[in-house]
Formats: sequence, C-alpha cells, structure tokens
Amino acid sequence: MFGGVEIGGTKVICVVGDESGEILDSTRIPAGDPDNAIETALDYFRRAIEAGTKLEAIGIGSFGPIELRREHPRYGWITTTPKLAWINTDVVGRFVAALGLPVGFDTDVNAAALAEGRWGAARGLRSYVYLTLGTGVGGGAVIAGSVIHGLGHTEIGHIAVARRPGDEYPGICPYHGDCLEGMASGPALEARFGQRAETLTGPRQIVATALVAYYLANGCRSLVYSMAPERIVIGGGVGLMPGLASAAHAELVTQLAGYPGLPEHADPLFLVPAALGSMAGPAGTLLLAQGAV
Repeated sequence: MFGGVEIGGTKVICVVGDESGEILDSTRIPAGDPDNAIETALDYFRRAIEAGTKLEAIGIGSFGPIELRREHPRYGWITTTPKLAWINTDVVGRFVAALGLPVGFDTDVNAAALAEGRWGAARGLRSYVYLTLGTGVGGGAVIAGSVIHGLGHTEIGHIAVARRPGDEYPGICPYHGDCLEGMASGPALEARFGQRAETLTGPRQIVATALVAYYLANGCRSLVYSMAPERIVIGGGVGLMPGLASAAHAELVTQLAGYPGLPEHADPLFLVPAALGSMAGPAGTLLLAQGAV
C-alpha cells in the first residue's frame, strides 16, 4: 500500500492505493496556504496509519518549479513558483519528518506522464510526452522509458509559440507574456472570454477550442522536432475540452507542413486525450511512491 499527494494550483489531492494503481481512498484539500495544506495532508495519512493501513512510502507530485537534485540543500522544495504563498516551501522534508516513510518526489506532470505510460493513453510506448492544460501548462517527457531530468525539470509550458495571426492578446504569463502557458492556460482563456474554459458553450466554445488548438499545435510542433515522441497525450481541465485533441492534431499536421514526412504524425493516435483524465496525476504519485522503496 502506498500514499500519494498531488499538489496542484488550486487543490491538493491525497490518495491511498496499491501497486496496481487502484485508488482505495482519497481526499481533496484547498491549496491556498501551504502550511495548512501540508498539515492537513499529513493528518490524512496519520489517520490512515492509525486505522491499520501499512504504508510503504509516499509519492508527491507537485507543481513547479521544484528542486529535484538530491545533493542540493533544498532538495524536495517548491522554489520560484508564480504561486507566491508557496515560494521556498519544503515539502519532502516535512513529510519525512512527520511520517518517517520514504518519499518519492517529482513534478505533478511527470507523475501523470508515468501513469499514462503504465495504465493510460501511452501504454506500451517508450517515448512520449504528456501535456496538461489547466491553471498552468506543464509537460512531462518520457524518453527511452525514463522521465527527462537534468539541471532542472522540463518547463514545456513556457516554450515560445508563434502568435496566431490577428491575435493581439498579450498573454498572461508573469515571466514571458505570450509563451504557451501565457496564451492557452485556463487563466488566459478566462481573461479572454470572461468565464472558465470548462463553462464555455456554443460559438464561444468553438472559438476557444480553435484558439487553444492553434497554440497547442505550435507547442507540439517544437516537441516533435526536439524530442521525437511516439505520441503526445493531452490532459488537464482545458486540455480535455470537447474536440480539442482532434482539432490540435489537425492543426499540428498543417504546421508540420510535411516535414519530416513520417506517416505516424498524421495518425489520429499521435495526439490523444489522456485516458486517465483528472486521475492521471494522483495515480502517478503511487508510482513515485513505489520508486522510493
């Protein structure tokens, strides 16, 4: 049995599950104040342990940026995040100190990518990218069976995208303005349309889908050329808008313009919605926990 924690932009999801990815219990916590959110999460696992659940480890998938270098004095911290209350928050240290269990730690999107590879839309593939479009835009890349780690972790949401002709929206990213996240995230769409993307209907929903599809395809074009994935999987609240994946795939084929000419890129299965939906991240934290044992 394993515990999992997904720290997202607006909520923290805690789960208890087994090695097959089956989630047996869960709770949702507001992510506003980090001290309160972490302590509430710890209480959830304390109660599970007191009730007789033997947890082998905890897996934590968090929004970023986070410090993943184990030799770094701030390993396990959330660092220079745009979510100001969470800047320089020690996550792993608090869980280890409070529960005395091994802790696996990575980004929330890397956790989701692992889950989609084990149980979801990228099952059986060795190289793929998972993108989530929601409060922010993030991505996890699995190449040759392993999540990409380096000096930091991937920040796919902040790659540059070409501005859609006629689009004068400046972008909402506080760092780059019109990067992929700045143009296609949930807050960007809310700023453009005056309501959450998930609530758009009719002609406004059609316009929004085409807009996001353009920028998503432009970002995916860069991924095709830089990472050569076998598949791109799209998740998140915005990412699961009806018809977005197919519209983005059609736009991607147009933007690739026949280069490098691989028939796989034209296959509708090259760019698909996440099979695990909103549970990709929580399920992936169970894999992070397994990796910590």
